[in-house]
Amino acid sequence: MSLKIIHQERQEFSAERMAEVQALIAQYPEGKHKSALMRILHMAEEDFGGWLSVETMNYVAEILNIQAIEVYEVATFYTMFNLEPTGKYVFEVCRTGPCMLVGSDNIIAYLEEKLEVKMGGTTADGMFTLKTAECLGACGYGPMLQCGKQYHEHLTKDRIDEIIASYRSGVVPKEIAR
Repeated sequence: MSLKIIHQERQEFSAERMAEVQALIAQYPEGKHKSALMRILHMAEEDFGGWLSVETMNYVAEILNIQAIEVYEVATFYTMFNLEPTGKYVFEVCRTGPCMLVGSDNIIAYLEEKLEVKMGGTTADGMFTLKTAECLGACGYGPMLQCGKQYHEHLTKDRIDEIIASYRSGVVPKEIAR
């Protein structure tokens, strides 16, 4: 994986959010504050546009009083973190064994065709980013994808069409038991 470095003006947490960050850090013993890193990175993504710029990662390192490389190591290792701007909705399709056995490769190909974007890309209208993910913990419900906090399971082409149409209309579709 190559890391494209995108810069952004430095942003800082609001006073309220910084109080949350400090409360989180205080949950860990002195010298173990790095344990709050992943949650703080999620907070930064939530507050600063859905992705982590180099400046944002440096800011998190300052807050935790750790080396910037320690933040980069975590942010680049986990696919859950976005290191460049994304679409309004990020579709993360599980690509591990159980989902592949029931057709996740076909779902990925269909999504690429339907959205007219390659894996890792964002649609021209900025609405969707398409990514793969390692095991989303729904092995009995594949193929599946996650968008935000919503899981979409037992995917078919028809189901994908429904999901895309729903998100395009601004309605987050709820998973329907099939």
